[in-house]
Amino acid sequence: MLDPDVVVHADAQAAGSGAAREIRGAVNWARGAVAFARHARFVSPALVDDQAALVWAPRGRLQRVVRFQITAGRITAAQIIADPARLREMRVTAPW
Repeated sequence: MLDPDVVVHADAQAAGSGAAREIRGAVNWARGAVAFARHARFVSPALVDDQAALVWAPRGRLQRVVRFQITAGRITAAQIIADPARLREMRVTAPW
């Protein structure tokens, strides 16, 4: 499902201090995802503004949204959003 040339953009809050705001390539994103795996129990699929996404919401508090661009059945781009102002503007339908 993940395109080998996927491009992932993170907003400043999602990237954190000194971290890359853009990741290119499935292998590079997978390496970074290993560190994120410890939070997996808080990640759920959801509809965000009527599009498939993943949400990270520990204790039901929305912290991050990952939106996907899908082309020909592959994820070709993703956007990681953690800016509280942007999160408040999103319409999230999630199972929690």
